[in-house]
Amino acid sequence: MLHSSFISKSNGTKFPSFASANATLSSFRASSHFQMGLKWSRIAFSSSSGQRLSSKARSRVKHRTANVYGRQARERVLEEEAPEMAEATPSFKIFPGQAFPLGASEVDNGINFAIFSQHATAVTLCLSLPQRGELDTLAGGMIEFSLDPNLNKTGDIWHICIEDLPRSNVLYGYRIDGPKDWDKGHRFDSNNVLIDPYAKLVEGRQNFGDAKHKLSKFLGTYDFDSLPFDWGEDYKLPNIPERDLVVYEMNVRAFTADESSCLDQDIRGTYAGLIEKIPHLLELGINAVELLPVFEFDEFEFQRRPNPRDHMINTWGYSTINFFSPMSRYGSGGGGAVSASREFKEMVKALHGAGIEVILDVVYNHTNEADDKHPYTTSFRGIDNKVYYMVDLNNKGQLLNFSGCGNTFNCNHPVVMELILDSLRHWVVEYHIDGFRFDLASVLCRGTDGSPLGAPPLIRAIAKDATLSRCKIIAEPWDCGGLYLVGSFPNWDRWAEWNGKYRDDLRRFIKGDPGMKGAFATRVSGSADLYRKNKRKPYHSVNFVIAHDGFTLRDLVSYNFKHNEANGEGGNDGSNDNFSWNCGFEGETDNVDIIALRFRQMKNFHLALMVSQGVPMMLMGDEYGHTRYGNNNSYGHDTALNNFQWQQLNARKSDHFRFFSEVIHYRQKHRVFSHENFLDRSDVTWHEDNWDNPDSKFLAFTLHDKGGGEIYLAFNAHDFFVKVSITPAPPKRRWFRVVDTNLASPDDFVREGVPGIGSTYNVAPYSSILLEAK
Repeated sequence: MLHSSFISKSNGTKFPSFASANATLSSFRASSHFQMGLKWSRIAFSSSSGQRLSSKARSRVKHRTANVYGRQARERVLEEEAPEMAEATPSFKIFPGQAFPLGASEVDNGINFAIFSQHATAVTLCLSLPQRGELDTLAGGMIEFSLDPNLNKTGDIWHICIEDLPRSNVLYGYRIDGPKDWDKGHRFDSNNVLIDPYAKLVEGRQNFGDAKHKLSKFLGTYDFDSLPFDWGEDYKLPNIPERDLVVYEMNVRAFTADESSCLDQDIRGTYAGLIEKIPHLLELGINAVELLPVFEFDEFEFQRRPNPRDHMINTWGYSTINFFSPMSRYGSGGGGAVSASREFKEMVKALHGAGIEVILDVVYNHTNEADDKHPYTTSFRGIDNKVYYMVDLNNKGQLLNFSGCGNTFNCNHPVVMELILDSLRHWVVEYHIDGFRFDLASVLCRGTDGSPLGAPPLIRAIAKDATLSRCKIIAEPWDCGGLYLVGSFPNWDRWAEWNGKYRDDLRRFIKGDPGMKGAFATRVSGSADLYRKNKRKPYHSVNFVIAHDGFTLRDLVSYNFKHNEANGEGGNDGSNDNFSWNCGFEGETDNVDIIALRFRQMKNFHLALMVSQGVPMMLMGDEYGHTRYGNNNSYGHDTALNNFQWQQLNARKSDHFRFFSEVIHYRQKHRVFSHENFLDRSDVTWHEDNWDNPDSKFLAFTLHDKGGGEIYLAFNAHDFFVKVSITPAPPKRRWFRVVDTNLASPDDFVREGVPGIGSTYNVAPYSSILLEAK
């Protein structure tokens, strides 16, 4: 039978309140269980008046320990003395509820809760109405409603509707029980209070990195009180064509967390802080930000138990707790989930107002719940592990691990697929997101048994979904199980890809590896070998030299080897294949010649990226030369190692930053760098007859603008000067030097161009030039 209950006594006995029926309450009072509970806790109820404990009585509590998320947490129980009776308040009135929509929703007769679990045998809804900041002790104040499978279940969806609940400031979760057959893939444990996968908001600790609350729990919440967000009468989506994008990969927290941001402490590292720095993004020239994960995650997940990484704080966020809720601690002032959600919308609105699109880096390949050895059960694992994760039923039901993080989300299971689609639609409709980059997207191409699929249902559904039709969809086309799909990712002519081959080939050519000239030419001209298939376009290649994981641009030219000792894994983490070159010395140096060469190489990389066909993406901080001192896997450092250093930006504003910004703006003004279709012979002339010589490390070519403009480019990866013959300019035009990376600022980039270019040009070692015909 359906009932609500308060947790009481250390043995976990529950004493129903039965606030909905006089007869039931009377019969329960006569039971031995109630007498035992009354003797111990002296709880008084009145079904007719709905009387409850007064606030004074509720404050008189003791604490005991209980297993929550598989660890010790405090739980409140009532004292033995009789509490005062509260003023009359309405009773909870309970209805069977409805199966859809999943999650918490407001219906005519109350708040409806619905959750999927195919294999559960018992589901209990847990509610709490704590004051903000009491999340560490909420378990003892939770009201529990056990769901009757005969009344509160439709198919595999459990549901209940409760009248008279507040329309906001309610925390909720579920206890779920089921088969204990580990070898069949089940991981049920009714001791855990679990987050609703469809919770639109999640509450956790108030402030990011607050060590006093590192073991705080996470629960779902809802807000039906707030008015709809005001996007403004003049608001409009940027709707930038993919071919015109210039993407800036960034971390919300790291962008403004450092005190050098000169922001008020309350908004450093927040959505509001990012708003304050939009002028920097506009000055740089980018028109899209790709935000590292902003779904709710637990930054203290590494510190839940002693381990080699227990000194680290997760600042990248690739460890999702819930797929619908914005990271609450990226909101300013510790305001909680509702405030953070509103602030996130303010950020999107401000970015859109500046003409900047918002792309989210989303992690659907795994969750925070880790592996079977050290599980962190917060949601999916305890709700229905066999459905939500890939398990190997031929190996005692062990979790499959294609993500490298201990578990693999079962993305092509019909229920999980619909969850992912609902999540994506939610971010587009509710938060006006413009696109998504899918982390380890090859996982999304695997069947429920982990085998690769030729036409993955989820990938197709995302490509064909009407709500997502305006969005950019970008795959990271590999996973940790070896499914490398660069150039062959299932796409339906919609999916773009992070082009890992572009990254590797550009790194190798610019640093002077032999035999890379042909590959370099292929990459800068749009990677037709990979993407000229069906109706795919050059812009389906997202070109990058640097991304969040790996070396920064400065470290790429400063280190031959990774230096990840600070991560606590003995240097075993992070990639060993970096194709980097330290320019003659490992790490920081005072040698002016090496420093000059490094900055020249950074300019070479940036120029090559910005003149390539396809969509260029750069990493936050490369515009001033940020260093992580050789750490190529800095996910766990909430320090200057990751944080944007605004004082360094200011110090390099007139040279390094100026060059990066000018080259981006130059790309934006010249359509010749962003063709709609792949280049043909009328679009480019290669000044090259030495393709087969592996020792040749010089490449020159001219891009032709059908409007009459011409751009001449030359890249010299030799360690000596190359005197090159310059092709004649078109009739009635002459060549102007816009870029020579060998020159010091401001001569390295001259917007209007420098005249007087003769029939030859002496291109310096490890440098590049750009000439414009005017």
